[in-house]
Amino acid sequence: MLIFRQLFDPQSSTYSYLLGDSAAGEAILIDPVFEQAARDAALIRELGLRLVATLDTHVHADHVTAAWLHKMRLGSKIAVSAASGAVGADLRLADGDRVAFGGRYVTALATPGHTDGCMTFVLDDESCAFTGDALLIRGCGRTDFQQGSAHKLYLSIKTRIFTLPGECLLWPGHDYRGLTVTSVAEEKVHNPRLGGNISEADFAGYMSHLGLPHPKQIDVAVPANLVCGRPADEALASEGPGWAPLTFTFAGFWEIEPGWVEEHGGGLQIVDVRETGEFDGPLGHIAGARLLPLGELASRAGELASDRPIVTVCRSGARSAQAAAILRKAGFENVANLAGGMLRWHAQGLPAQGARD
Repeated sequence: MLIFRQLFDPQSSTYSYLLGDSAAGEAILIDPVFEQAARDAALIRELGLRLVATLDTHVHADHVTAAWLHKMRLGSKIAVSAASGAVGADLRLADGDRVAFGGRYVTALATPGHTDGCMTFVLDDESCAFTGDALLIRGCGRTDFQQGSAHKLYLSIKTRIFTLPGECLLWPGHDYRGLTVTSVAEEKVHNPRLGGNISEADFAGYMSHLGLPHPKQIDVAVPANLVCGRPADEALASEGPGWAPLTFTFAGFWEIEPGWVEEHGGGLQIVDVRETGEFDGPLGHIAGARLLPLGELASRAGELASDRPIVTVCRSGARSAQAAAILRKAGFENVANLAGGMLRWHAQGLPAQGARD
């Protein structure tokens, strides 16, 4: 079965796309964003997938790719157009090349015009395609910088993307109105820049009068993306705050395993957010834990030290995940949720004060 997820970066309004083969357990990630690397890696892990490659549709001007970061952390290959000018890629794609994940693959179509290295990635059965900035929903990428060419983009869309099946779903690299998907048939009729009988001259005239502002991140993003997102400080490849072996969840918080907490508890602030009856109930509590019920946590957060890591605890890990979010909002940086709560603590045979069989 095909696994498909559309992911969003609110800072740059960028869509990233995860495609996976559930039978083989392999996946690819299209247009990953540097700041979202931990989130995307968490989703990949939670879905039981192995990331085999990241694919960038082009050298982006509005965000930095996470391609290098995923390669360092997950061992995935970096794929980008050979015409992009980017260095450091493992797969330098040419028109018609395939990138496989398990028994599935995407085909790279050269669709220059926004940049020379723009590619559209088409799923093997042509049920969907990922157009990057070449074709947007009722729009298209700009052509006024970074090798932009209205002539090339018009041909790319008319002769490459618009020749895909009409029912083929098109997933763009961005949308600034909250729209998510379109289709070849829709855009061929309704795209105000390229639909219907619009000529190349009409299109060129439209594009030359857009009057768009200079991209805010271009001076940072383009140089970084020309080296596939590899930062000057490679220490950024390390994942997590560093005070413990933590796992980031797709829900957006850090988790820590019970065994590590039991072994290193003396250096931690263990905050149990259950009610008093639960703290003294059958499951007991972790030695040295401080009881701060969830309903009181926000108002009593000042009782905690800011220079020592905090581990939040509850029965199953649900309430304590909310507690971790509350403490992060209150300014505590080194906070982790006890994975599985007291239920997992007991399942692993770890000691608990006041526990009753």
